[in-house]
Amino acid sequence: MPTADAAVRVCLEMGRRLSFASALDWPGWSRSGRGEDAALEALRAYVPRYAPVARAAGVELPDPAMIEIVERFAGSATTDLGVPEAIAEVEREPVTASEVERLVHLLEACWELFDQVVAGAPASLRKGPRGGGRDRDASVDHVVGAEVEMYARKLALRLPRPALEDLAARAAARTAVADALRGAALSGPQPVGPRGWPPRYAIRRIAWHVLDHAWEIEDKRDPAPRA
Repeated sequence: MPTADAAVRVCLEMGRRLSFASALDWPGWSRSGRGEDAALEALRAYVPRYAPVARAAGVELPDPAMIEIVERFAGSATTDLGVPEAIAEVEREPVTASEVERLVHLLEACWELFDQVVAGAPASLRKGPRGGGRDRDASVDHVVGAEVEMYARKLALRLPRPALEDLAARAAARTAVADALRGAALSGPQPVGPRGWPPRYAIRRIAWHVLDHAWEIEDKRDPAPRA
């Protein structure tokens, strides 16, 4: 289990156009850039924005200057579209019960931050330079839909898609995903089913998606984009 004075273990997913730097022990702390150096720079730059997740989970972030690249691997066209798709070999290794609980707790903190950002956002968000981009409710619906219709199925779950206004159903879906992640990780590091995801990668991917859209909403509700 990482401590505050430990190096940040990072994997690098290298596409042709974009690269992703992901902190393996800190789900959701994952940023992209045009090349390895840009991705690592973006990862460090997002420390202040990830810090509330760590605080909510009751853990202390290590020094972002102490980065240890533990794995590099090729990405794909999906990587170049801005999605960390490839699975690190280290994510196929066994994890302890305490580490599973820590990782899931951080995922739950990502969900908490997302809800806080949504609650403070206007219904209409600033559009991109060509008028594109989702408004607040469409972003929420997209995140919820991805979790129940794609991510949950990677854990052998079949969940109904909650209505946007049904907060209890949305919370129940999250609980089902979190419980499935706990159970899958403790039963072994291999994917659940032939097309499933290893639990560590599933946690990383789900947390990345939640925070990516939380930060996007934050940027689009502000007068000007954040760095």
